[in-house]
Amino acid sequence: MKAVILLSGGLDSSTVLYKAKADGCECYAISFDYQQRHRKELNSALMIAKAAGVIQHQVVNFDLGQWGGSALTDQKIDLPQGRSLAEMADNIPVTYVPARNTIFLSFALSYAEAIAAERVYIGVNILDYSGYPDCRPDYIEAMQEVFRLGTKQGREGKAMKIIAPLIDLKKTEIIQLGNQLGVPWDLTWSCYAGGESACGVCDSCRLRLAAFAELGLKDPIDYSEVG
Repeated sequence: MKAVILLSGGLDSSTVLYKAKADGCECYAISFDYQQRHRKELNSALMIAKAAGVIQHQVVNFDLGQWGGSALTDQKIDLPQGRSLAEMADNIPVTYVPARNTIFLSFALSYAEAIAAERVYIGVNILDYSGYPDCRPDYIEAMQEVFRLGTKQGREGKAMKIIAPLIDLKKTEIIQLGNQLGVPWDLTWSCYAGGESACGVCDSCRLRLAAFAELGLKDPIDYSEVG
């Protein structure tokens, strides 16, 4: 079956791409250049898509920096650094990009219907402290209804299914799954800071480093800028 996979180039989305492959899907990747602070992730998305042998890889360009509202799209908002895992769990962080997954899933839905895909894969996850409102099961359920009601395919009884295979997994479990699937971690990128090397202190880096450490593994990406 055909599947569209939302691919940022990060740890989660790369695992989801390899999971879709393992599920026997013909994989079509879609990535987004929305003028994010950490646009280096797009280089990783390109490399991961090539390594996974996707049939087609779309990169959609638009500028969410026009109105900002997030530390990832507005350089005037400071990026959280050095927070403990407990601090990350307290509230929705400033790295939340307003309605980002709704925007991403809308593009993915259009692409998927255009190629008559049966599935759309997304790497959302609720358990590792982010607290993002658009990474939760009730949100995915609501978007599934949008997929059914808002498309010709859905109205004809063939609605595309949203697959969120990581939604209940811990970051350590995601890494374990990725290891089983052969995800090339050295090609992935998670850092929010926007540097050439990973900062090691933003929320995303700290979650990633903590998970590898808990498993007794070394993260293969470059953290040479860590002070």
